[in-house]
Amino acid sequence: MSADAEATPAGVEIAFYHLTATPLEQALPALLERVLARDWRAALRAGSAERVKALDSLLWTYDPDSFLPHGSQGDPLPERQPVWLTAGDDLPNDPQVLVLVDGMDHPDPSGFVRVLDLFDGRDDLAVAAARDRWRARKARGFALTYWRQRPDGRWERAA
Repeated sequence: MSADAEATPAGVEIAFYHLTATPLEQALPALLERVLARDWRAALRAGSAERVKALDSLLWTYDPDSFLPHGSQGDPLPERQPVWLTAGDDLPNDPQVLVLVDGMDHPDPSGFVRVLDLFDGRDDLAVAAARDRWRARKARGFALTYWRQRPDGRWERAA
């Protein structure tokens, strides 16, 4: 058995989310709410510290009647945060779910129950990069799913 096959547990699912009807800022809170509804913790890896700050603000303000509990570098008790926002590799909250935005990747996604790879369908470079990640993960034997947005913003499983 190859080293890649040994690092690929059957339990991890990598789900690609092709954003076409709404921007990430509208789709992300609902996806994170679904993660938390399953009593899972999540880590979200963004492309920069500035993006982490913007997402931090978004998760506090996206709905006037609620918020998503979360933290990022500098916040107290990072190990207790249900959602951890980072631009690095830090995962202090021991997440079951990894959320990747801005074309970010993780060298070994096998340690998670699910990986959500969100990419902007209106950006040709982002789509091409997502296809490359799909091919690489498929070659390693990961279970992959592909979700695309319908015009109303709801998700439809396509593969």
